Order: sequence, then structure tokens, then C-alpha cells
Amino acid sequence: MEGMTVAHERAHGSWRAAYEAKRTSAALAVRAIASGDQVWVHAGCSNPLELLQALVARHQELRDVDVVHLLTVGPAPHADPALARHFRHRALFTGGNLRAAVNEGRADFVPIHLSEIPRLVSSGGLPIDVALLQLSPPDEHGYCSFGVGLECSKAAAEAARTVIALVNRRMPRALGDCFIHVSRLSHVVEIDRPVQELPPAGEASPVSQAIGARVAELIEHGSTLQMGIGEVPDAILRELEERRDLGIHTEMFSDGVVELFEAGALSGERKSLNRGKIVASFVLGTKRCFDFLHNNPFVELRPSDYVNDPFVIAHHDRMVAINSALAVDVTGQVCADSVGRSIYSGFGGQADFMRGAARSRGGKPILVLPSTAKEGTVSRIVDVLAEGSGVVTTRADVHYVVTEHGVAFLHGKSLRERARALIAVAHPDFRDELRAAARRRRLL
Repeated sequence: MEGMTVAHERAHGSWRAAYEAKRTSAALAVRAIASGDQVWVHAGCSNPLELLQALVARHQELRDVDVVHLLTVGPAPHADPALARHFRHRALFTGGNLRAAVNEGRADFVPIHLSEIPRLVSSGGLPIDVALLQLSPPDEHGYCSFGVGLECSKAAAEAARTVIALVNRRMPRALGDCFIHVSRLSHVVEIDRPVQELPPAGEASPVSQAIGARVAELIEHGSTLQMGIGEVPDAILRELEERRDLGIHTEMFSDGVVELFEAGALSGERKSLNRGKIVASFVLGTKRCFDFLHNNPFVELRPSDYVNDPFVIAHHDRMVAINSALAVDVTGQVCADSVGRSIYSGFGGQADFMRGAARSRGGKPILVLPSTAKEGTVSRIVDVLAEGSGVVTTRADVHYVVTEHGVAFLHGKSLRERARALIAVAHPDFRDELRAAARRRRLL
């Protein structure tokens, strides 16, 4: 009977009446959430804040609701310490709005590769009862786009018992494998507001500019790129404006990619896979970036289990994966998700892309980091990682490490050779200390 209902709603014209019948308020929609449910929240700039606020307003009626999501932009009202008995967050990637909750033990952190999350959800390993989404308005066939964020949310929507959608008139209509039919929606809450933006990093510092210049020297015409957001990635992209026929296959992109396209450097015509297309799974940026995404056949959003699959990544010739680190020890172990025992972010797609780029013909997996932190008082190249630090990328997976002081190539090198190469790109103020430590360990 349920199958017949879905089929009926998909039929030409009939979906409109069903859509109208599903329209409601945020307060009424979230009444579908019960104590003990696991609730998926759309990530990034798609954060469905109105639904979260309505859910939190019901807190007295609820107990033990797990709220699951990746990094979200904007508030996380469910993480208020006063609501700990009612909601517990499950972080698949920890952002600034949930960092305190995770490190104070009020929320849980899950170390997992981004490529593996959709299967975890679809298999029931991470059961999802309710999905809270923010979507574009339906097209003439009744399909809503996931807009600026697809990542793992399609898998969550397919697995959930109940799908509650904010349908935002201003959400871009992204193309690719990123649509959901209104027949799959349980409740619809219409809104008309700007999509949450993530402001650009601003003008690059001399350190970021130096890193950008060094990384750019490693990138050829026709390379396919993956990188994150922030001051260093933006500095790298600005250094590539004279390249030609670059491609993009990346978990996410921001305004810097739009600038690269406008400079004429980005065509995707030499990509080995999905030629002539930017392929990503979500966008974090400003309205400029969202406008570029809207109805643009040059951009395809696909789920994380495709975009981040190391085997898919490896099929791109000249795949250049650029990822950041918090610290690297002198043997090449990379900490990217924690500061000592304190969780800072997550695995994301770093290991996915480092492995994939390493298997690419002509590929280059690159780690970038400023040589110091805390205004130059702490070296990011260290003798040993701080106690409790997580290793996101193993030393066997590290090829290039780039700081403002140079490029260390580690692949196939011994511990002794790695120590020499990494100390050479550390800040000069810390090199003697690092050499002495390496000697004590008989690495030098």
C-alpha cells in the first residue's frame, strides 16, 4: 500500500497535491520525533536551524534523543549543557559549535572516514529514525535538490523512517546525483531566507602565501585537484590562475574555486573521469559560490561514498590531494583531528584522498601546514605527537609535507631520511631542538 502511495505521488501532476498536504509548521513537523530517536541533521551551510530550534523547544517532552551530523555552520542549540538529559550529540566531524560538548563528555565523537559514512547509515550500523534536511523547491517533476550539501544526507534520507524538509526558496538547485522526490518527504516546512554562508578566510598571510607558492610548483597543467577551505587553500588556488585545464574532484569547494574558474584555469577537459565536470559532495562558501552552483551543468554533486572513494579518486590521472594537518612528527605521522587529548575536528576525507591520490597515475598527495602555531611559540613539526593525539594519516601514506620553509618528500624514505627532510622544513627557531631530539632517538 505504501509503495502504491509513493508511485501515485510520483505520477505526473499528482505530487503537487501531496506536497501541499505535507506543508506544516516547524513546531508541528518535529512532533514526529520521539524519545530515543536518532536524528540526522543536514550538515554545512544546509543546517536546518528552524527545525533544530523547534526540536529544542520540545525538550521537556523528550529524553535520550541522539542528534547526528557532520560539521554544521551556525548554532547547535541541542548542545546546550542544560539540555544534556534530553539530547546527546554524535559528531561524525567536530566543528567549533560542538567542540566543547565533545571534550566535556556531553557529546560523542566518531572517528570515521567520510567515504564510509553512507554505507554505515544504509547498512543500519548507524540507524537513522528521522532526517532533518534543507532542500530547494521541487521542480516540475516533484524533485527537490539537496542544494549546497549532499555529502551523506541522501543516505540518511533514504534510511530514515521520517524525513522533515525545510524547503527554502533561496536554496540553489544543484545538479548531479542529488535529488529527492517529494513522495519521500514526510513533512514540509517552507521558508524564504538566505542560505547560511561561510565567509571567506580573508587576505592571506605571508606564511600562507609562501605555502601556496611552494604547493603551486608541484601542480601541472591538467591536474585534478582536491582541497579544503581556509587561508592556505585559498592562497594555493590564487597561485594557480595561470594554469590551464585544471579539474576538480573534491569532497567540498568554496569561493576560491569560483575565482579559479573565472581566471580561465579550470575546464576539467583533461580529467580522466567525469570529464568537463566539477565533482564534489558539498559546498561551503558565500552567495557568490551558491549562485555559481545553481542550475550549473558544469558542477555535479555526488554522495560521499562516490566522491571520497579512494578507488574512484585513483582513476583520475594527475590527482593532487591537498590536506592540512595540526602537527606532523619527525617520522611523518600526521595528527589532524585533535590537539593532544582534545578532539578538534575529525577524519573527514583526508585519508580517502591521500590514499586515492597516491594510487593515481602522476598523482600527488600533499599535506600543508604552517611551521608554527600560537604566534610562533610552538613548532608544528614535532619530535613526537602530543600525548593522546590521533593519527589521521599514517607515516606510510605521507608523500609531500609543505611548510613555508620548503617541501619534504617522504615516500619510500627511511625514518632517518624523513627526520632530516622534516627538520629542514621546520621553523629555523626549532631545528636545533628537533635535531637534538632526533639524535636522542638515534634517528640522526
